Amino acid sequence: MQIKNRQQFLTILTLTAVGLLALDRIVRPPLAKIWNDRAARITKYQEQVKEGKLLQAHKISLRGHWEDIQKSALPNDPTAAELQLSTGLSHWVDGSGVTLAGVAPTWKQGNDPAYKTLECRVDVAGSIDRLSEFLYYMETDNMALRVQSIEMTSKDANGMNIGLGVQLSALVLASADVKK
Repeated sequence: MQIKNRQQFLTILTLTAVGLLALDRIVRPPLAKIWNDRAARITKYQEQVKEGKLLQAHKISLRGHWEDIQKSALPNDPTAAELQLSTGLSHWVDGSGVTLAGVAPTWKQGNDPAYKTLECRVDVAGSIDRLSEFLYYMETDNMALRVQSIEMTSKDANGMNIGLGVQLSALVLASADVKK
């Protein structure tokens, strides 16, 4: 090999090695990041498709469940809603045999205009058996209720009479198409 050709060959080889090193250090990392981001998006989309297919498969039961929620929600009229909650409360008290000490309803409107809640503080007193029956009647009622908190206090020295404070919220759907 001649010297001139050898120098050109080494120059080309050196430039190629430097070019490949530059590609490896400068071009490959952004391309790898783009590729990894694309793979993560594809995985996320595949999970969303799987979730969508699962929702489609359970469409009938989900719609039935939503209809049950709509039926168990309180009416959008404040007076009718408070009356329905009061009627339910009197059934729970009568069925369990507890003594009603106080009721304090409060209306709450959240960020979503599609629903509001009727929050209510209920204070009752009785034996532990009667209080557990009261809670059972309340929890098994088909009214859309959620118990926020429960407080128990002793009302006498031997603990036979117990006070129960229940903070609950009832769902009121604002849409006019709620079926009762």
